[in-house]
Amino acid sequence: MSLRKKSPLLFLINGLLVDLPSPSNINYLWNMGSLLGLCLITQIITGCFLSMHYCAEISFAFASIGHIMRDVSSGFLLRYTHANMASVFFFCLYVHIGRGLYYGGYTKASVWSIGVLIFFLTMATAFVGYVLPWGQMSFWGATVITNLLSAIPYVGTDIVQWVWGGFSVSGATLTRFFSLHFLLPFLLVFLAGVHLAYLHIEGSNSPLGVRSLIDNISFHVFFSSKDYYGIIILFLGLMGLVFFFPNFLGDPENFLQANSLVTPVHIQPEWYFLFAYAILRSIPNKLGGVFLMGFSIFILLLVFVLHQSELRGLSFRPLGRFFFWFFVMDFFLLTWVGAQVVEAPFINIGQVASFFYFFYFLVLMPYLGALENKLRNGHWA
Repeated sequence: MSLRKKSPLLFLINGLLVDLPSPSNINYLWNMGSLLGLCLITQIITGCFLSMHYCAEISFAFASIGHIMRDVSSGFLLRYTHANMASVFFFCLYVHIGRGLYYGGYTKASVWSIGVLIFFLTMATAFVGYVLPWGQMSFWGATVITNLLSAIPYVGTDIVQWVWGGFSVSGATLTRFFSLHFLLPFLLVFLAGVHLAYLHIEGSNSPLGVRSLIDNISFHVFFSSKDYYGIIILFLGLMGLVFFFPNFLGDPENFLQANSLVTPVHIQPEWYFLFAYAILRSIPNKLGGVFLMGFSIFILLLVFVLHQSELRGLSFRPLGRFFFWFFVMDFFLLTWVGAQVVEAPFINIGQVASFFYFFYFLVLMPYLGALENKLRNGHWA
């Protein structure tokens, strides 16, 4: 009896993870996909255990976090693992996206588009999860970010009140955010499966930017061993954060219970949202800022259209490679600016960095591709 008829699940796993033809020259940057899957599974498992002790009611939400930390067996480990794994998740996600931009993974339009949708839903899941501890920064972060929807003409105020479930961030908001935070990860699992299916249909990219059927080797054991190594490194880094620096990436304001009468001196989101937050603050107009903040993510859906080079990746494109690393530095600069107070010179720096962010995608990417094509073909005019 064939493996397909005997066990469809084993047949699927064998086809996807064992006998999958993979380019022989892919490196450890291709580990990020498997690490992201592991991060998602870890978040779901720890989140399910945390939800058993969490109370989604404004009078008890903050106290329930303290109960988890002090009274639940290994509750501190569950909570710190869940909180810090979110940062590890986004670190792997940004490296994954950066690798796709560098090596031209975006030319596989179906795989890339599903990936961008996963990125957006991951940000939404992280945002609603950040509200749940009901600390000062959680409450005011939710107030500021949800208020951005009021910039939508005509219907903005109605949408904000619908999201809040009232006229302010309240118990109804916390309850629905808890429900969303519990349900969205399972949608992410489904989309990750679709992402993986499209990847195996179109084939994995390689550092050379080409796909060769002759040079392919099986995924197991050549690349699964690299994944094991990446998993060990990831968990060593995570355990270092959890046991030695559990609150290093958190905000001190969240040690205070939410108080609608006391506004924090400086409201800022988690570090993985700071680049978009910096773009939002750089635009004087509220509607323009909200539009550009959203466009900073959805512009990733246009990169395979803006790609003009005859070569897929940047490995053999010195001009493109040079400006790509400028773009990476610009991303770090936006992240740093997003954590600063809204005053000079940070406002001006943020505006310049925001301009270059969109300039890279909308101008440099297509122009450099066309220019490199001319130089490569000997057309100097």
